[in-house]
Amino acid sequence: MTNDTSDTVPADPRTRVSDRVADRILARIASGEWAVGQRLPGERQLAEDMGVSRVSVRAALQTLKTQGLLDAVQGGGTRVVSNAACMDASLAQLVKANHETLADLAEIRGQIEVWAARRAAQNATPANLAELSEVMAATEADINAGKHKTENDIRFHLAVAKASGSTVYMHVMGVFRGILQQMLDYHRYEMFPTPEDDQTILGHHRAIADAIAAGDADAAAVAMQAHLGWVVARYRVVQSQRGS
Repeated sequence: MTNDTSDTVPADPRTRVSDRVADRILARIASGEWAVGQRLPGERQLAEDMGVSRVSVRAALQTLKTQGLLDAVQGGGTRVVSNAACMDASLAQLVKANHETLADLAEIRGQIEVWAARRAAQNATPANLAELSEVMAATEADINAGKHKTENDIRFHLAVAKASGSTVYMHVMGVFRGILQQMLDYHRYEMFPTPEDDQTILGHHRAIADAIAAGDADAAAVAMQAHLGWVVARYRVVQSQRGS
């Protein structure tokens, strides 16, 4: 077993070794080396990689679990998460108290997802583009069969997030994922339930995917803005009808 004084983790007399290990793990998460949902190497491997004891690794992992960045995996191990459970729960309570809060969330999405679409057009890898293409094919097939609307919508927006290449944005989407499901259920089965709505949304998504595939950042941003602007406009119509 290696000891905690290894030069692999720079010494700082003011900082515990476990805190320095936690910082190293956090840096690797932030770099995208370990993505949301990914299982981390075991304690023994982490200890060997960082030149510290398993006791220090275990303490570091516990610190990050407490902060909501890691979670225990059933059967053993640790995976990367975000503090989504707390955030999702509070958002869900807001939505239950007032369904119109979804309109605010739609406007917020209209800002950050436009940014993500632009980044996706700039950064998408061949694997990202293949995933987007597969999601689009599945969406069209399922719309024609009248099934899986929400699931494909979520897959599409998460695929755009992944293509953005931003670890920070992936964590943001991880936080919103639960409430996003509730939001899109409302969209696809109450606000936009008709076959015409299905085709409109399919067209919006195709325009976004095509712009990302072409590497056209401006077109991707415009297409995402048009899509979510259309959603927000429908919210405002519904709100005005309820208020009249």
